[in-house]
Amino acid sequence: MGRLFVAVGDSFTEGVGDWEPRLPNGVRGWADRVAKQLSKADPSWRYANLAIRSRRLDRIINEQIDAAIALKPDVISFYAGGNDILELRQDMDRFLDRYEAAVDRLASSGAQILLFTGFDIPVHPALVPFKHRNWKFNDRVRQLARKHPDTVTLVDYWAWDIYHDQRMWDIDKLHMNRAGHRYMAIRILEILGSQHQLEFQPLEDIRRLSPVQLLQRDIEWIRQWVLPMFGRRLRGITLGDSLEPRWETPIYPAKGMKKQFRRRQRAAAELLHGDAEGSVR
Repeated sequence: MGRLFVAVGDSFTEGVGDWEPRLPNGVRGWADRVAKQLSKADPSWRYANLAIRSRRLDRIINEQIDAAIALKPDVISFYAGGNDILELRQDMDRFLDRYEAAVDRLASSGAQILLFTGFDIPVHPALVPFKHRNWKFNDRVRQLARKHPDTVTLVDYWAWDIYHDQRMWDIDKLHMNRAGHRYMAIRILEILGSQHQLEFQPLEDIRRLSPVQLLQRDIEWIRQWVLPMFGRRLRGITLGDSLEPRWETPIYPAKGMKKQFRRRQRAAAELLHGDAEGSVR
């Protein structure tokens, strides 16, 4: 049947920022790119992606971890906690204990586990406390990689200086853009020791902005992204509430991911059409 790669987590793993309307949930992301390259080296590779944007740790644990382990994968990527760190009231010690328990559960599966540190994203001075939380999270991730040296592989995203370049980020400043996801895929393939055909194109020159333009951009960013995000949190809703996992059932990427998505869309449309006809009768 071949080997299986399962991706677990939130928007980082779902692929937000790498927009592609011809794929599920309108995104591609580094995990899709890794799966595609693995399948080019060996067409028997299968791939599932259970990640959904805005998911917090507890829902990822409840909805994705056992489902991922049940698939008996060879590789599981696990990135969770970014949304928890941004919660206004968060007990970091309790959160990190739950995170460690999740990693222990994954490590016991026998699969190779990819764990990620969180990048030290530049933020407004008012948000600096969240950076301190991220540093504490990263310390625990590194400890867990040392705790499970035979099964856990550390992807030390925090240490990759190229992500200090704003051209690696989407307009919301929280998610990687297409270039960021492509570079992430390349680095993970290298960590896995897999051959690949991905190339990272040099970034274009930065367009220099005046101090006034920088201020205007930051104000617009806060208005369009930061305030709505915290507003959703206060209302208890998320951007992922209406979404399903992109690739819940394992696929063979070598057979064409866009082609398989189109087939899935046609099947859903035919089912909906059949239900509509039945209701008319």
